[in-house]
Amino acid sequence: MSDAFLSCHQLVKRYGESTVVNDLSFEIRPGECLGVIGPNGAGKTTTLRMCLGLTAPDSGHVEAFGLRMPGDAHAIKAQLGVFTQFDSLDPDFTCAENLLVFGRYFGLKTADIRARIPALLDFAALTHKATAKPGELSGGMRRRLSLARALVNDPRLLLLDEPTTGLDPQARHLMWERLQQLLQQGKSILLTTHFMDEAERLCDRLLVIDHGRKIAEGTPRELIAAHLEPDVVEVYGGDAQALSTGPLRALASRVEVSGETAFFYTRDAAPLMQALAHEHTLRSLHRPANLEDLFLKLTGRQIREDA
Repeated sequence: MSDAFLSCHQLVKRYGESTVVNDLSFEIRPGECLGVIGPNGAGKTTTLRMCLGLTAPDSGHVEAFGLRMPGDAHAIKAQLGVFTQFDSLDPDFTCAENLLVFGRYFGLKTADIRARIPALLDFAALTHKATAKPGELSGGMRRRLSLARALVNDPRLLLLDEPTTGLDPQARHLMWERLQQLLQQGKSILLTTHFMDEAERLCDRLLVIDHGRKIAEGTPRELIAAHLEPDVVEVYGGDAQALSTGPLRALASRVEVSGETAFFYTRDAAPLMQALAHEHTLRSLHRPANLEDLFLKLTGRQIREDA
């Protein structure tokens, strides 16, 4: 683990009698994107706060760049870029001024920050908005400006907390493109997300946590292969729920019901699809297993309210 940019060792955090993070260990290596996924209340945000030195663990510790929190917090934070899910841009400053002021928090010289601003605005596709204030920008533009601001100190590691929440599909794809560029430049990313397509597209490895514990870790493809059957048939319409206990149940390894849809997980979908062809009141969709199936299998289908 000596070459890791960030290493978390057996982190534990309790609030009263509730254990929010429970014996959690992981690392991020140079040039990789590690995704942290889990239901609401799983401990993702608390883990990020401990990585940033904002919350002290009750036991365990965080190391980054050969240094250790909290004693070396200032030196560690100088090499981090942080992108939260909440907009913290200053509404009274222009885009360029937001970058300038934020750079000063790192002790950077004004001349050095000004020299970086054109490239940062270009990276965020906001060159034409340099003199606009955040209130004049779309949601996607504000998110890209927040990302540019997180890069003002040229960090080695980015901590991104749900970076595309609230964005439309076009804005999400542009954000993904920018994050891929950063990975190609050799930067590392710790990413929390609720979008499974985002996790599969961006992340080299995934850490799945629930109730504060690590329940799975690996590449997206490794996790899908290890925990899921390769084929999924979704059946809906008519009385699809009844199929979960009917004769078609024998054609799948397992069946799950959510709302009006029955999910058949199988290693060979052909017999099931042939049988469904005679069920004229039902509709079906045959697809490969994906990260959303993995997420639901490991953490359950019940709705979790924010903790």
